[in-house]
Amino acid sequence: MDQQRECGYAVEQICQALGFQGLTVSARTYRGWKQRQPACRAITDAQILNVLHDLQQPDPTTGRPRPEVLYGRRKMRAWLQRNDFPDVSKHTVDRLMRDAGMNGLVRGRRTVTTIRAKDTVRAKDLLNRNFYTDAPDKVWITDFTYVPTGSGFTYVSFVIDLFSRRILSWASSTSHDTEFVEEALRTALWHRRKGSGSRKSPVRGTVHHSDAGSEYTSQRYTQTLADEGLVPSIGSIGDAFDNAAAETVMGLFKNEAVARDSPFRTGALVAKADVDDVVVEWVHWYNHARLHSTLGYRTPVEFEELYYDEITGTLPDVAASKLAA
Repeated sequence: MDQQRECGYAVEQICQALGFQGLTVSARTYRGWKQRQPACRAITDAQILNVLHDLQQPDPTTGRPRPEVLYGRRKMRAWLQRNDFPDVSKHTVDRLMRDAGMNGLVRGRRTVTTIRAKDTVRAKDLLNRNFYTDAPDKVWITDFTYVPTGSGFTYVSFVIDLFSRRILSWASSTSHDTEFVEEALRTALWHRRKGSGSRKSPVRGTVHHSDAGSEYTSQRYTQTLADEGLVPSIGSIGDAFDNAAAETVMGLFKNEAVARDSPFRTGALVAKADVDDVVVEWVHWYNHARLHSTLGYRTPVEFEELYYDEITGTLPDVAASKLAA
């Protein structure tokens, strides 16, 4: 009708012509539609759809979509609430993600990499599947996984603080031996001990929990734990649930960082150096930007900062309310 009006026809004439074609539209209906403002829901929907669309577009600098495209409905809602849409409901997010063709990441099957130690003497399981603690550096969990590349497997080990789920350190190698996992441990120790003020930790008495793999039960690794003042804890053989918190991080890494359609990959993983590039970027995003449901949809770094601000008495009112939520 707007096009016909530009050609000089009156609204009544256009409505009459449409009526002859079986499309009954009154002049009053047309004028009301032209003057009526769009509904608030329609505006909000359009704004959110624009955001979802932008997340899926290649970044000008990396040529890849934003990592947030990995989020499912609940995590995407939390992310939108932190980014200019505080009142968005879960139903709205679910509907608009379907409209945008976004489903979030679906976890794949877990692959076993643990090779049990031959000897039967090892540390007890001090966690007993209790994967919660009330402060940083009380419990560290660790594990490693493999990444297929064009030149063979690259193994990646992580050391994680159970309190904040923060990845303290990582190491990569083309062979999974004690030296490889020990490198990740020593980097985590250096990272925590070099902190400042209340964030500087001697890391003595920290429980170090792992699976029963031969790398973690070796005499060399056990001696390193003793020398550093860490308390060893090892899950039972052949039971991934005893190290489930670390297994979760391994699964996230495999599905979010190195999967074929990952937003952290720019092409084929040819060698260990390509895996290292992916790990560096993913770990930074995981610690500083990725929202974790276990942490109340906060990032690991944010969760630790809130803890230290609370114990030092510098916690702002807004942050205090978030921590109590």
